[in-house]
Amino acid sequence: MQKQPCVYIMASGKRGTLYIGVTSNLAQRAWQHKQQLYDGFTAKYAINQLVYVEQASDMEAAIKREKQLKKWNRAWKIQLIENHNPHWKDLYPDIL
Repeated sequence: MQKQPCVYIMASGKRGTLYIGVTSNLAQRAWQHKQQLYDGFTAKYAINQLVYVEQASDMEAAIKREKQLKKWNRAWKIQLIENHNPHWKDLYPDIL
């Protein structure tokens, strides 16, 4: 996958703890989460499955969408994931 601004959601498992982030290099960023390279929320809660990706036209749009999604309630986030990825498949292999 080429560098492309996007918003992504990582999960600890099906309907587990969620993390929403933004990046221009999804493959690298997802790998960093999987390897738990940085101490923090995703490492603490073993959030390492890429379950949702939404590409944006530019980084500004991606950041705006990330902020919007972070304000959503949990049920809306789960519905968004399940509309695109009903089995909560780890999408990481698909982006390599």
